[in-house]
Amino acid sequence: AVTLMQSLPVSCYRGELFDDNVAVLVPKQEEWLLPSLAFCMSEEFSIAVRQLNQKLAVKTQYLIKVPFDLAHWQKVAAEKYPDGLPEPESDDPTQWLFHGRPEESTAPLQVAVARLLGYRWPAELDATMRLSKQARGLVQRCEELLRFADDDGIVCIPAVRGEQTAADRVRAVLAAAYSTAGDAGATWSPAKQEELLTSLGYGGKSIGQWLGDGFFEQHYKLFHHRPFIWHIWDGRKKDGFGALVNYHMLDAKLLDRLIYTYLGDWIKRQEQAVAQGESGADARLLAAQQLQEKLKLIAGGEPPYDIFVRWKPIEEQSIGWNPDLNDGVRMNIRPFMEANILRKKPNIKWKKDRGKEPQRPREQYPWFYDENGEPTGDRVNDVHLTIAEKQSAREKVGVA
Repeated sequence: AVTLMQSLPVSCYRGELFDDNVAVLVPKQEEWLLPSLAFCMSEEFSIAVRQLNQKLAVKTQYLIKVPFDLAHWQKVAAEKYPDGLPEPESDDPTQWLFHGRPEESTAPLQVAVARLLGYRWPAELDATMRLSKQARGLVQRCEELLRFADDDGIVCIPAVRGEQTAADRVRAVLAAAYSTAGDAGATWSPAKQEELLTSLGYGGKSIGQWLGDGFFEQHYKLFHHRPFIWHIWDGRKKDGFGALVNYHMLDAKLLDRLIYTYLGDWIKRQEQAVAQGESGADARLLAAQQLQEKLKLIAGGEPPYDIFVRWKPIEEQSIGWNPDLNDGVRMNIRPFMEANILRKKPNIKWKKDRGKEPQRPREQYPWFYDENGEPTGDRVNDVHLTIAEKQSAREKVGVA
């Protein structure tokens, strides 16, 4: 299966439905399958196709116009696939098949942070998923790292409530992962830490500096601007409060814990520091208090800190911070972006979506109608609803 865009990424086709951005190559003889796969998975394939067609989207016919040295690729396939067609596996943490081990991934630090925050990949949770023997073995070894997972999905950058700093905890995950990797040359060390940080543009700096300044932006770019670990902060780069939060766990109860327990503890410490005349404590206290007020507004859910989901009627819209994970990051992250309390802003917009919306009842979906009461068909997302509007709609349909 070949994606007909950009670098023409290739994977084994297993019979799923596909759209016109994908083409499937079917060798006419079975013995050509592995040589064809070896060729298409190599850089030479995309280079050869791009020599014939430089357009962003390549037309299907160009895939079979490239020269193909069968004898050469038979030799390559014999070395690369000695046991036949490879079973599914991936070291890329953005993929469903990813095994979950940091040291065997393409993004060790990102995986370590996600594991610390309690995230687990689908392959870890589905024992029936078809995986290669090596990948299944790595999945099983993820059990060794579960003891590092935070119990509530909130990890503060500074030391708060007697917990270690986020940097110390990430380092512990990495040390355990590399020490159990089975490769003496890959055990955890200052040199390995420097190697990983250098690969991310943070050579000569610490894990703490990377977490505070670089992690979140790199995280949302890696996961296509749909981050599942959020870095919430008070705006002070060097001495302020910041917390990494597992969005999948962040319900109303945990948001309250972040507001009143974690941030509350930090605020008390700054109040004590102010009372003792500590330099800079008053500025830290003010920043923390302002962050706490913004989080309270999100918990309350009045505009512009409300969650709006275009395809749900008013009576099903969330009141306060009670997100439905099935609605997706784009819908649920909006209050935090409106409050401007994320370390960086992902490239997420709430403009009109492509396509037209089928006509729906005006009383339940007023945002699909113009000021004259006519349906526009526009798939609008930049809408805010008050709690009073939502409660009134619920009362009309008898929803608690």
